[in-house]
Amino acid sequence: MSEEWPEALERGVAGAPLEGHERSGDLAVFARTEHGGLACVIDGLGHGDAAADAAEKAAEVVVAHADSPVQVLLDSAHAALRQTRGVVMTLAAFDLERSELSWTGVGNVEARLVRAGDGPGARFESPLVFAGALGYSLPRVKPHTLPISPGDAVVFVTDGIESDFSGVLSGDVPAQELADRVYARHGKGTDDALAVVVRYVP
Repeated sequence: MSEEWPEALERGVAGAPLEGHERSGDLAVFARTEHGGLACVIDGLGHGDAAADAAEKAAEVVVAHADSPVQVLLDSAHAALRQTRGVVMTLAAFDLERSELSWTGVGNVEARLVRAGDGPGARFESPLVFAGALGYSLPRVKPHTLPISPGDAVVFVTDGIESDFSGVLSGDVPAQELADRVYARHGKGTDDALAVVVRYVP
C-alpha cells in the first residue's frame, strides 16, 4: 500500500491465497493521483505463482499510469500481460476535489457502492464491467462517474468471494471491519480470495 495514499480514503483489505499456496493472484493496488487516488483490484487468472506473477505485473502498470485515462491504462496493461496468465480487474478513481467516483472493470471482479446509512436490503450501485481479460481480449470500456458523500464506501471482491456478499454490507462501518466481515462470511476457500474496501472520510 502506498504511504502517500490520501487520508480521506480509508482502506481495508482482507484475503488469502488458496490453501497450499504461498502467493495469491488476487491483489489490491492503491495509487495517489493528481486529484485523489486510484484503487484497483486485480485477479490473476487461476491461482499460484503464474497468477501472482501476472497480477504483480499488472499492478506495476496501474501504478505507472494512475493518472492516465482508464483506456490508456488498460491498453498498457494488456500489452504488458500478453506473455502472462492474464488478469481481470476493476478500478475506481476518486476525485477528492469534486467528491466524485469514476469506475469500470474488465472481467469478473465485482464492486458495490455502499452509501452512508445503507443497511441490509439496500440496493447497491455497481460499475459497468466488460467481458474480457487483460493479456487476451481487451474491450473498449466506458467509465461511469457519480457523486460520493462522506461515509460512502466502495467494496471490491474477487471470485474467491461468494457472489451474494451484499447481504453483509452496511454504511458507516470502518473500512477494515467491513473488509474483514465480507471475507470471513463469504470467502469460498476454493480459490484465492480478496475483499477490499475504500471509504470516503473527508
